Amino acid sequence: MSIDFRYPQISDLRRRARARIPHFAFEYLDSGTGDELAMRRSRAALDEVMLTPKALLGQPEIDLSTTIMGRRYGAPFGVSPVGMTGLFWPDAEQLLARNAVRHNLPFGLSTVAAAAPEDVGPVMGDQGWFQLYPPEDIDHNLDLLDRARAAGFHTLVLTVDVPGPSRRERSRRSGLQTPPRITPRVFLQSALRPVWSLTMLRQGMPRVRTLEKYVEKTGRTGHVGLGRHRAPTPDFLRILRDHWDGPIAAKGVLDPEDAVMLRDHGVDIIWVSNHGGRQFDAAPGAPTALPGIRAVLGEDAPILYDGAVGSGLDVLRAIALGADMVMLGRAWLWGLAALGPSGADHVTHILTDDMHSAMTQMGIATPKEARQRLWS
Repeated sequence: MSIDFRYPQISDLRRRARARIPHFAFEYLDSGTGDELAMRRSRAALDEVMLTPKALLGQPEIDLSTTIMGRRYGAPFGVSPVGMTGLFWPDAEQLLARNAVRHNLPFGLSTVAAAAPEDVGPVMGDQGWFQLYPPEDIDHNLDLLDRARAAGFHTLVLTVDVPGPSRRERSRRSGLQTPPRITPRVFLQSALRPVWSLTMLRQGMPRVRTLEKYVEKTGRTGHVGLGRHRAPTPDFLRILRDHWDGPIAAKGVLDPEDAVMLRDHGVDIIWVSNHGGRQFDAAPGAPTALPGIRAVLGEDAPILYDGAVGSGLDVLRAIALGADMVMLGRAWLWGLAALGPSGADHVTHILTDDMHSAMTQMGIATPKEARQRLWS
């Protein structure tokens, strides 16, 4: 039986991932914060988006290519940065970067990923977006930008919706500590997932390699990912804007007034997101916020979206609401955890094939035409 018949949906990959990786790893990736209401709001809002199928339009010549800030990508979706990606499969960042190159997709790397910019640069081609979780020290921030640029990243993503840590209670209940430690509970969970354990043994438990350099400089001990971070301010954004000569995206925007303010402070791309429901449980679903932000920014402003996307149809729903590009985080890692190195390619196939099917039903040739099919 072919892989497409065994795992035709991303939800199938999620179920397979749950059976292959330890409980603590799955809970870290799958969970939100609080009662996970913000996660459910995003999913519920996407489910409410209806698109109109049209009759007698024949077979459209479908073109999924999408241009953002002058760069043309092969499809209107990409790899969202996720912290500690190496926890789900060894070399996850490099595998996702190579997949992005093969399919001409944007690839996002988090400051708190397991791989550093220098690790990923040689394999990511011209696809790199670097997500900044700002350290406290300004000089460390500027050095991070220099390192990202030297490694080949061309777009900077400033996370604006994490002024402080969230509780993420479900992940805490799983027994995961930061950094990951081999406690008896973690050892037992790992022993029950031998494939994951054997692959991890070759590489060791993941660590936040990007920030290790600054721990050595300051002489601090402990996990670098738990060090003090800077809550972004307009002054801090101006410093970044002066130092970074490429596009800047602001990730984590839900308020139209914030979108306008960020644009006026020099941000090039607005990224609508409620952080996958992992940061603030009273936040609205990201699809609910998207149309209002598109309305205040106008049709030409580049807008990205993430939140609860589980299919190519969901990508089209988000585009119909106003997004230009849709970024996915969990889906790619479910693919890797479920299938290993071939998982990212299968996620790309699922999304692409589903988009073709849905666009044929709507009789549209390009993703943005989905806005003309939004049921009202």
